[in-house]
Amino acid sequence: MKYITKTVWILSVVSLLTDTASEMLYPIMPIYLKSIGFSIILIGILEGIAEATAGLSKGYFGKLSDLSGKRVPFVQFGYALSAVSKPMMAIFTFPIWIFLARTIDRIGKGIRTGARDAILSDEATPATKGKVFGFHRSMDTLGAVLGPLLALLYLYFNPENYRVLFLIAFIPGIGAVVASFYLKEKKTSHQGLKVKTSFFSFIHYWKESPMAYKKVVFGLLLFTVFNSSDVFLLLQAKQSGMSDSGVIGVYIFYNLIYALFAFPIGILADKIGLRSIFILGLGIFAMVYLGMAVNTNTYVFFGLFFLYGLYASATEGISKAWISNITDAKDTATAIGTYAGFQSICTLLASSLTGLIWFEFGAAVAFITTAIVTLIVLFYFLFVTKSTISSKI
Repeated sequence: MKYITKTVWILSVVSLLTDTASEMLYPIMPIYLKSIGFSIILIGILEGIAEATAGLSKGYFGKLSDLSGKRVPFVQFGYALSAVSKPMMAIFTFPIWIFLARTIDRIGKGIRTGARDAILSDEATPATKGKVFGFHRSMDTLGAVLGPLLALLYLYFNPENYRVLFLIAFIPGIGAVVASFYLKEKKTSHQGLKVKTSFFSFIHYWKESPMAYKKVVFGLLLFTVFNSSDVFLLLQAKQSGMSDSGVIGVYIFYNLIYALFAFPIGILADKIGLRSIFILGLGIFAMVYLGMAVNTNTYVFFGLFFLYGLYASATEGISKAWISNITDAKDTATAIGTYAGFQSICTLLASSLTGLIWFEFGAAVAFITTAIVTLIVLFYFLFVTKSTISSKI
């Protein structure tokens, strides 16, 4: 474990605490918003604006981090904003304040993501990227297991008392901020220079980026356009007869599998290649969606979510490690941030597209369509990227 440095440990603990706080609120967020007067349409608009803000700001702040040569201040400030947003949603219940609090949370994510991933990349070598990013994803996703479990425990003894839960979520959020102050900034030649850049300047990186980056990101974005929200998988399980507690349970189970396997799969990726593992992940994803299209058995759903956890382990951290290996180290935050910016737009399209197909043709057609496109993307990565990307990555 010598490749898991002190810095990687700190960042992983920070992510674990932050995800615990966020995932503590994730299962009850729609219920809470409805309880204070939000309509389904307003909830959808809120989440759409919040996620778009986070995605687009990742590119801008990633570029700013690369230009300034600083990482740690972006990480610290980003996590601080996310922590502060939690109690704000309990204290201020007017729609405009809820929009502000949710946006602050997502901007915090946008500020920290590129800089954090760049630090992780700097702490690894090309031969250990899978391990480092995999370990971080394992710790981060462990928070997605602890958070809902704590929420279920609290609501068992305090049913429908949602506001206090938002205040409780502030505790691990603050713990993450405190832990982030143990991070040390590495010296760079252009550190301390005053830099300016426009909000959408990161888009120019696409023109300047290596051809390998363009090919990889194009495939990733094509997949994202059809990779809709996990809510659709949970909805399918619910409509097939699973109870509310069963749906929450299978969601926790999925995150547990993700947390347990992200690190060992990262180790395997360093041995046989990041690209190979990612392609394997796409194959598993296609199997899951085909299974979702035809299955109605509750126990089989747990098997499908087990595979879905393996898919996430083989793609989420791996894709970032892959991108960091095919771009210049000085552009790491920009490269990952640019991808995240485009990804946020594609994510919005994905859920809208899946929802439309589901409404017009049914759930089975929606899932089968996603599976078919995923297989097309799989063959794209198998053949189109082969000539420009070393088999070692």
